[in-house]
Amino acid sequence: MRMVPFMKYRQVAAWSSVALLLMAVASLSIQSLNWGLDFTGGTLVEVSYPEPTNPEQVRLNLDNAGWNGHVVQYFGSDRDILVRMPPQKSLSDKDNARLGDSLFAALSASANGQIDLRRSEFVGPAVGEELANQGGLGLLAALAMVLLYVSFRFQLKFALGAVIALFHDVLFTLGIFSLLRWEFDLTVLAALLAVIGYSLNDTIVVSDRIRENFRQSRRGKSSDIIDESLNQTLGRTMITSLTTLLVLFALLIMGGELIRGFATALIIGVVVGTYSSIYVAANVLLRLNLSREDLIVPVKEGADLDGEP
Repeated sequence: MRMVPFMKYRQVAAWSSVALLLMAVASLSIQSLNWGLDFTGGTLVEVSYPEPTNPEQVRLNLDNAGWNGHVVQYFGSDRDILVRMPPQKSLSDKDNARLGDSLFAALSASANGQIDLRRSEFVGPAVGEELANQGGLGLLAALAMVLLYVSFRFQLKFALGAVIALFHDVLFTLGIFSLLRWEFDLTVLAALLAVIGYSLNDTIVVSDRIRENFRQSRRGKSSDIIDESLNQTLGRTMITSLTTLLVLFALLIMGGELIRGFATALIIGVVVGTYSSIYVAANVLLRLNLSREDLIVPVKEGADLDGEP
């Protein structure tokens, strides 16, 4: 079987990754993320109409009723409407906590009472800010633990490659959500943590094979040994990625609106994670001049005398 020369295109891959990450950082800096209700705080109400309705008419009815800052959209069908309302400055904290009831009453009045309440949720601004901070700390803690684990399991150069690859995956996924203005909620945050776990597993498999081949090879360029290692794990990597994507696309299509963001983030993460385990992590190892000497198992002092009387 002919080997794929992955490292031959490492410069193209590196510059492509840098360009995409710069775009992600620019988007996050300019327009940030489209934070969901979980992080911004506010009220969410989901209602079902007996007949297809127009969100534009619902918006007009709420404007006429004196509500400000609302977001109205379809939720699954043209009969189901989702309304997001930020905390109203004119109301007290107690009244904002009961905003869902008032909002449903306004919607019901405009539809002559012919709607059903499916869901009503309220998240306080302080809780939303705390969730955002804890989510960011959770991601940083996960990356720090990966750095420690891979350092003990392999070697520091492998740990740096793994962490840079994981950071690449997370930042790229965040950039896509920011650029396309997709809503970022707790399910997407959970997906990012899952992406870290998935990508780490793939990187560990590749790193283990690279370490074995470096120790066994007496000669050969580092890029050739890494190419051989990547080709040996390529079949396993592709099968794992494709089977995972089949499940995720099923969730995306059949799972409904509640987990759409979760499935979308994981799909992006699996695709970019497969790429990063091949190009980003391995590319970092070459940049750090990984050699056979880095991976030689140290011989204990006096081990050569163990067999002597």
